[in-house]
Amino acid sequence: MTIQLKQQLLAPGLNFFFVVVWLGEWWHAGFHLTTAIVGPTILTLPYAFRGLGWGLGFFCLTIMGVVTFYSYYLLSLVLEHCEKAGRRHIRFRELASDVLGSGWMYYFVIFIQTAINTGISIGAILLAGECLQIMYSSVSPDGPIRLWQFIAMVTVVMMVLSQLPSFHSLRHVNLASLFLSLGYTFIVVAACIHAGISKNAPPRDYSLEDSNFSMVMSAFTSISIIAAIYGNGIVPEIQATLAPPVTGKMFKGLLMCYSVIFLTFYSAAVSGYWVFGNKSSSNILKSLLPDEGPALAPTWLLGLGVIFVLLQLFAIGLVYSQVAYEIMETKSADVNQGMFSKRNLIPRIILRSLYMMFCGFFAAMLPFFGDINGVVGALGFIPLDFILPMLLYNMTYKPSRSSFTYWINIIIMVVFTGVGLLGSFSSVRKLVLDASKFKLFSDDVID
Repeated sequence: MTIQLKQQLLAPGLNFFFVVVWLGEWWHAGFHLTTAIVGPTILTLPYAFRGLGWGLGFFCLTIMGVVTFYSYYLLSLVLEHCEKAGRRHIRFRELASDVLGSGWMYYFVIFIQTAINTGISIGAILLAGECLQIMYSSVSPDGPIRLWQFIAMVTVVMMVLSQLPSFHSLRHVNLASLFLSLGYTFIVVAACIHAGISKNAPPRDYSLEDSNFSMVMSAFTSISIIAAIYGNGIVPEIQATLAPPVTGKMFKGLLMCYSVIFLTFYSAAVSGYWVFGNKSSSNILKSLLPDEGPALAPTWLLGLGVIFVLLQLFAIGLVYSQVAYEIMETKSADVNQGMFSKRNLIPRIILRSLYMMFCGFFAAMLPFFGDINGVVGALGFIPLDFILPMLLYNMTYKPSRSSFTYWINIIIMVVFTGVGLLGSFSSVRKLVLDASKFKLFSDDVID
């Protein structure tokens, strides 16, 4: 580590979130990226396809993948450019503020990242609680334990795990997460194929909404869900874990991540939508384990898949909570004392536990899994992952206005600004419609 980087590390106000980092290699970045993107939300892809149909579903899944890979690569180049100029940024908000020269951009990114991280933390706790409920219901269908109680159990576990001190300390957890994502994806695909060819196969209907307005709204909600599934929002924080020089390392990490994405996203989307069509649930495991009738695949296989999902959700909750912890601890930590000193340990335990309790409470109170995905994608991931990186690249590298790169970046920004606005409207609209048939602390997750 250079003297300059050591000085940056010891700069006043630098949070403990990034102490003992800048040690990772490109494969560590690949683990972090994979955990941040490839999660159990891929089990929502058949649900997203039901608002798009086969053709548009494939198109959106592919174009979102291409654009996000391109976007994250551009963002890594901007970070590398700043580092070569002597300004290594370890936070997205600082990068945006530096490149755009605007103080309000700093707070805009904080707001968006906080919304994303909180939404995903709530979603991870909710889905983990639902996984426990699925396992419990298969053993004791009329048991007394409710969904909110399972969510409370998950929240307690997350409160304990949240005490891992830094992003880099999660590298081994995220390696395990990568294998878990492959494991439950292949299990779900096998289960869907088994369900599709069995005598109990559900009737298949791939029709879309009846009215044109409802069809358009469903399509943009589905696009927002896919954006959320591909979303990351923490590329600078992940790149900050790499040992300098970082040139080219994030590109290799992205290649690793998107190799896993290709294997998991398409197989889960195709197999789930093929079997259940427009009856696909926001969690395809629930479609395979219907409330009425027998399971559509061997229960031991589905149980193993649920366990894999549950374990990975803990890793995802930890990854996306890190930025929230860093924001909170910027003011509470004393950089002149040790990470595990009483002065820093006690506030960290209290703040992180309170944050997890907050997320767990809202997961129990408002269990809207598919709708949460759509809102987070439209309001959070689209501006942060589909628009801002293009703007930062054009401002940093200043490509010629006659160049292909300049115009493709402009087109992406314009198109996804429109998609984000329409997706926000459609996602919030669906959330309001679903809320009309909902009771607080419901025992069922609302699609």
